[in-house]
Amino acid sequence: MQDLNQLPGEVAWLAFALALVFGAIANWANFCTMGAITDVVHVGDWRRMRMWLLAIAVAIAGATLLESTATVDLSKTIYTTAKVSWLSHIVGGLLFGLGMTLASGCGSKTLIRIGGGNLKSLIVLIVLGISAYMTLKGLFAVWRVDALDGFRFDTATLGASRSDLPSIVAALVGGGASVKLGLPLAIAAIFALWALGSHDFRASREMIVGGVVIGAVIVGGWYVSGHIGHLAEDPRTLEETFLATNSGKAESFSFVAPVAYLLELLMLWSDQSRIVTFGIAGVLGMLLGSGAMALATRTFRWEGFASVEDLVNHIVGGVLMGFGGVTALGCTIGQGLTGLSTLAIGSVIASLSIVAGCVVALKYQYWRIGQA
Repeated sequence: MQDLNQLPGEVAWLAFALALVFGAIANWANFCTMGAITDVVHVGDWRRMRMWLLAIAVAIAGATLLESTATVDLSKTIYTTAKVSWLSHIVGGLLFGLGMTLASGCGSKTLIRIGGGNLKSLIVLIVLGISAYMTLKGLFAVWRVDALDGFRFDTATLGASRSDLPSIVAALVGGGASVKLGLPLAIAAIFALWALGSHDFRASREMIVGGVVIGAVIVGGWYVSGHIGHLAEDPRTLEETFLATNSGKAESFSFVAPVAYLLELLMLWSDQSRIVTFGIAGVLGMLLGSGAMALATRTFRWEGFASVEDLVNHIVGGVLMGFGGVTALGCTIGQGLTGLSTLAIGSVIASLSIVAGCVVALKYQYWRIGQA
């Protein structure tokens, strides 16, 4: 029983270590989904987009191999359930995309920027955490449940017990295990080949390293929570358990709801039932990893708001990201990497919606500049 009591702490420490690497590499390689979209929209530079897609390719391949070897069961996640809340994914994704543009970065970039000394991002993080908590358990949760979450489609009507693309294809055309293994590996190969097909990208060593390492960190997260922290039968409850996860399921990295749970932990610190979970440890690791890299590369700089309008934009962005990230079941990392590594249909919908929301916000900002 002593080892069992220590296991949640081990899961949290391993999550912290992986996030430490994530934060350091993301800072060094300038990994940012919003930045990647901005580069494409404004200057036609696809290199950071290719880095994101390379990370997705590595995450898909790694997650597929973990499941094919029965190391992790990806059916036991929040992403692959048969009932897909499609409207929540669309609305949440759009709002998150708008919010991250106003706030100068998504949840992970906010943590990275704080590590580099950006005080604007600290305000965004606090607002994001409050908004996310309200969407999980407060006023915004009522709106989310009543207005959005009820709109679902059930992949069971297609004969698929899970909502990931390989399971749906296998149910429709057959193929079983070969489709579930071959299809995601083929998709990962296409993404990787496209990403590496650019000479400019291949010349950017730090971006290649960034894509590979960050994708591998997502896979490592699945292994830690879905294998090391998994008990087929907890002797205390006689039920299947995923230790030290807020969702009670297998998790990898996401940076919206975990910020809310970190604020909850800090506010209820004396409550002995509260523990540092996988997600909370991930937030702390990202902060420290980015801060360490910023100090090591001498890029740490204090930065504040330039104007009242700048402050308002970042606050509104934080609110939208908190609501949108929880509603869509994840952010650019939670859905755009972790969710996509499972090839869940909901993750595809949410990720495309995030990109669309960001593009709309960027176009609007560009139009405003032209009107000035």
